[in-house]
Amino acid sequence: MAQQIPAEERQLNLIVALMATEIGLTKQQVLETVSGYRQRSGGRADALDKMFERDKDDLRAIGVPIETLGDHADPKDLREARYRIPKAEYDLPADIAFTPAELAILALAGSVWSEGSLSKDAHTGLRKIRALGIEVDEPIIGFAPRMTVREPSFGPLQDAIEACRVVSFDYLKPGEEKPRRRTVRPLALVDYEGRWHVSAHDVDADGERMFLLSRIVGDVAMTGEGFDPALREGAGERAMQGLRDVAARNRALVEITPGTEAALRLTRRGEPAEQGIRVPYVDAHIFADELASYGPEVRVVEPESLRTVVIERLRAARDAHRTPEPGEAA
Repeated sequence: MAQQIPAEERQLNLIVALMATEIGLTKQQVLETVSGYRQRSGGRADALDKMFERDKDDLRAIGVPIETLGDHADPKDLREARYRIPKAEYDLPADIAFTPAELAILALAGSVWSEGSLSKDAHTGLRKIRALGIEVDEPIIGFAPRMTVREPSFGPLQDAIEACRVVSFDYLKPGEEKPRRRTVRPLALVDYEGRWHVSAHDVDADGERMFLLSRIVGDVAMTGEGFDPALREGAGERAMQGLRDVAARNRALVEITPGTEAALRLTRRGEPAEQGIRVPYVDAHIFADELASYGPEVRVVEPESLRTVVIERLRAARDAHRTPEPGEAA
């Protein structure tokens, strides 16, 4: 059986082949000579055609300038079309150069993001780095850290934003027993204080809303309905400013035990006050989870509503670990 070439490697081989020719390659030449296609030469012709067309679309989507050269007499006749990548349009600007060590760092940065997070963008960057044809000084890298976006909804939402497609998902708000189905036009994904949010136009509410990815329950379903790409313009900036505005309005006064983890994490986010520090926050329930996790290291002075929510969490943790008295039901 012929060795299967991964799609990413096949597309990289296609980039190199199309950059190496001035007159371009026909589809048949690509299928017969480029590694990744020729190994499947015994397969169905229509399957190979679809693979090539899909690879072209994928590469163009990430900014690779693949030109299609038709017949001189009839440019619209693409039966014997040739394909090429103008090297001048793909090369780095003349005043930008990377050393092998710098390329190794870029390659490491691209590999940091694991599957299910920003892998599409990472693979795009790595593909372009490798296509430069410069030797990478890999031995300087001892290990590659792994980072992941924990919420499984991140990938589907990112795809929907890029495709301008309406999505629906179940969303569970604090205090509600059952999630509610939301149908939205996703506009931007933003990271604020280590938590991912999606800024979207809520179809039912007819207005922009912010949804915390950690509260999305189950799968994100992409519908067949699209929306105007112009709606995405400035959505990320508006979302970030909206989160900052909420944090500016919500400021908790807390007392912290010096030298603790709570002091390390909260002091750099807050401002000194007469009776401790004031820390801005966006979501009372999420902030209460964090404060409760510090246990006796933190005491909430105000607002009273936040203090109450933190106490509820501490009592729940106490009750969950309490040993029942003899004869008492567990």
